[in-house]
Amino acid sequence: MAEFFPANDVVQRVLREIDGLSIGDLMDRSCALRAEGHGNLISFSPKVFIPLTRLCRDVCGYCTFAHPPRQGESAFLTIDGVLAIARAGVAAGCTEALFTLGELPEQRYRVARDELERLGYASTIDYLVEACRQVLAETGLLPHVNPGILSSDEMARLRCVSASQGIMLESTSMRLLQKGGPHYGSLGKVPQTRVAMLAEAGRLAIPFTTGILIGIGETREDRIESLLVINALHERFGHIQEVIVQNFQPKAGTRMANVPGASFEDLLWTAAAARLILGPAMNIQVPPNLSYERFPELLKAGINDWGGISPVTPDHVNPEAAWPALDMLRGATARAGLSLLSRLPLYPRYWHDMKRWTDPALGTPLLRASDAEGWARADRWSPGLPCAPEISAPAPLREVDPGVERLLVRATSGARFSGDDIARLFSARDGDLEAVINAADALREATSGGIVRYVVNRNINYTNICAYRCTFCAFSKGKGADHLRGKPYDVDHDEIARRAAEAWARGATEVCMQGGIHPRYTGRTYLDLLAAAKSGAPGIHVHAFSPLEVSHGASTLGISVERFLRMLRDAGLGSLPGTAAEILDDTARAILCPDKLSAAEWLHVIAAAHGAGLRTTSTIMFGHIDTPQQWATHLLSLRDLQERTGGFTEFVPLPFVHMEAPLYFRGRARKGPTFRETLLMHAVARLALHPLITNIQVSWVKLGPEGVKACLAAGANDLGGTLMNESISRAAGTEHGQEFAPEAMDDIIRTSGRISMQRTSLYAAAAPDRVVASYSAPPLQPMVLGEINMRGAMNAAPLPA
Repeated sequence: MAEFFPANDVVQRVLREIDGLSIGDLMDRSCALRAEGHGNLISFSPKVFIPLTRLCRDVCGYCTFAHPPRQGESAFLTIDGVLAIARAGVAAGCTEALFTLGELPEQRYRVARDELERLGYASTIDYLVEACRQVLAETGLLPHVNPGILSSDEMARLRCVSASQGIMLESTSMRLLQKGGPHYGSLGKVPQTRVAMLAEAGRLAIPFTTGILIGIGETREDRIESLLVINALHERFGHIQEVIVQNFQPKAGTRMANVPGASFEDLLWTAAAARLILGPAMNIQVPPNLSYERFPELLKAGINDWGGISPVTPDHVNPEAAWPALDMLRGATARAGLSLLSRLPLYPRYWHDMKRWTDPALGTPLLRASDAEGWARADRWSPGLPCAPEISAPAPLREVDPGVERLLVRATSGARFSGDDIARLFSARDGDLEAVINAADALREATSGGIVRYVVNRNINYTNICAYRCTFCAFSKGKGADHLRGKPYDVDHDEIARRAAEAWARGATEVCMQGGIHPRYTGRTYLDLLAAAKSGAPGIHVHAFSPLEVSHGASTLGISVERFLRMLRDAGLGSLPGTAAEILDDTARAILCPDKLSAAEWLHVIAAAHGAGLRTTSTIMFGHIDTPQQWATHLLSLRDLQERTGGFTEFVPLPFVHMEAPLYFRGRARKGPTFRETLLMHAVARLALHPLITNIQVSWVKLGPEGVKACLAAGANDLGGTLMNESISRAAGTEHGQEFAPEAMDDIIRTSGRISMQRTSLYAAAAPDRVVASYSAPPLQPMVLGEINMRGAMNAAPLPA
């Protein structure tokens, strides 16, 4: 382990450099480095502390957590007791289960050995592995384990059931193990042993927490050496997620009850020194509860993390020091001009590279607990759920980030953003988030005024049989899709004509027709479907056929996309839905829709439609496996195409509805976007697409009434269609209904302080007779789906290449 220990002259040089700075200069430099690495973000982990056992082989002179066996007290928490704590954490919004326990108690206590034998486990670590496995499986909380010295095999086994692990280095000073020292008699506190374990964790690619404990008799020189050792380990393996600078607090009943501990000024010095040594990217944490009412001052030392804060359990290691309330923590952070957000036990840097840093078994719970950037989900809302989103006023920053302010000023001029610019806006939180939303709303007011438009229309999904294998889709039916909602169907032409006629009688100006890619459909089929709709309602606008359907139709006829679009146009097609776009990034598409059109192919079909005089919508489906950088790529692709063709009528963000999606069932997708991300998609789209796409639509099917109202105040100016029948989102699990009648549309718009207006597909005002008919619509008649034998449908001829 000597390779990780610096030479004494290096330690002395670093100490002289840091001691040569005044405490003010030192903290200023530390804060500048924090800003370089973390911007204005300060994180914390909402967690529960699970004290699996308080028995320990070590006898540290400052510890009250560990104690000898007590009469009538079990040596270990039962699994039921562990799960009870974990479930209370889930109910309180926690994401992490921190297992804290004494080190290898069976080596010291017969009672520990006997109890483990009765429980059926050979060691404390065996029992810890099972406790983690149960918490992960039963509650979804992400375990972080801190059990002391571990072998390589034990760390590898725990890696399969925990998101991260940790051990405090505490100090590299051997003096602390001498008689009378705090570590005397504690085998696990030998520095070389701990460094060896930290190195092995790096070889095993385990995201690790470590740190130093100050005020226990070490010198500043010892602290510098310890921090340099940690830095050397991290430079070699890259696995140190966070470094804790913890100040010893004397406790009654211990050998060190009368030792004063480090001063608060010494704590500030050490935290700032850690930042200078470990650099801007490192996550540096100081527990706020151990500084009591002075904890806000710690931010001046350049830390970027408050550590674990529990709304359920006390700090079992320091039970005399209560956690600051979350509102207090948020307020103190905001007053420092910083933004507080919750994280997972796996920091975002490691979350983005899960294949390297975590066991596959952790992938699903990590995805389900996270947002698109790898932070913890901020609320329990998901698109399609009946619960209203939690919309709370942000803790304001003293100032909006200057970089964000500059981007918002540029947006009003219609300048094209870079991908990094857009991704930066998508990362906005607290005061920055409020500024982005307000800027988008102001731009909406300047562009479209106070009017919110919608179209009275009917969805006609003529078949849900599809030969494609999109991993997000719960609507299409193929072999093996029986567990998803609904039965396979193929609607006949008479029923399509009837539905179009019924829609017209109820005041519709549009039918929107899309379906699965039925293997027996050809280009002729799409022309016949179009004719059927027109026969039922000659005056209705037919908005139909995704780019994938157009491509399929052209291919089956052996003609170009351009020629097929002209045939559709001449047969009465009015416009195309810009669906099947999903994410216009081929890395994501390889997972979401591997056999679908590539991003370039989708853009080609849309450009061809515009060239044929057919307007289209544009869409994005977001909140699954995608990233803000991919969202930026998507928006820029749409903007650039619009600049060339001018054919897009609107942009429609479609939040991923996860409940019935195959990709979510397989544990490979998030639970849709967070509500913050949903607001930002509407707001950033308004800013990034200005002035080329002026209509930003919000989907009531995905968001429900309260979500719609929030997005109308974040840049959206259109409510889409009344739909009459909605099938695709309902198949995915949304619970927001199948029709939003004009009366309901008007009500939600009016209560948002805006003016409602019915429109056509191409944004002209709806004719007065159509409007009148829409308010006196009779109930819909039952639909005839034309259910068919699935095997016969899917055994048809394969799709043409």
